[in-house]
Amino acid sequence: MKGKNVMITVGILFISLAWGGQALVQAQTSSLKIGFVDIQKAVNECNAGKEAKKAIIKEVEKFQRLFADKQKELQTMKESLDKQAPMLTPDARAAKEKELQAKVREFQRWQEDSQNEVNQKRMEMERAVALGLQKVIQKLGADEGFTCILELNENIVLFASKAVDLTDRVIKLHDAQKK
Repeated sequence: MKGKNVMITVGILFISLAWGGQALVQAQTSSLKIGFVDIQKAVNECNAGKEAKKAIIKEVEKFQRLFADKQKELQTMKESLDKQAPMLTPDARAAKEKELQAKVREFQRWQEDSQNEVNQKRMEMERAVALGLQKVIQKLGADEGFTCILELNENIVLFASKAVDLTDRVIKLHDAQKK
């Protein structure tokens, strides 16, 4: 919802400038100070973002180890059933197959839950880093008299000069703040 409000505000700003005539545009642009920040780049490259990424990688590696262990356990169980099948009564074989199927379903649910948990943690960490960056951006905007600072996003901003790209400055300020 907040992103839509920003887009609407920016759209209204640009439409107002266009409707105001050439003289108004020249008068307004001399006092406008606009900057852009690539939030995704900042999240990925700031120290807090790198630390969050390392933590997520550890979670993923832990998940992969558990996944391999559980998969090996299921494979062993299946191989054991295959070896015993000719010697088992039909009822005993059916019970073992049912037990294996239940374990497979349990494994699939665990796998899905674990992936969702890792994704949720990743999103929470990225959101926390983005909120910290947003505070830095707001302070930078206020301290340096920006009219507005927009998120550099190819779906919204089709072109922005590197001269008004504040991403690297925001990353440096955010990292300095954490020290």
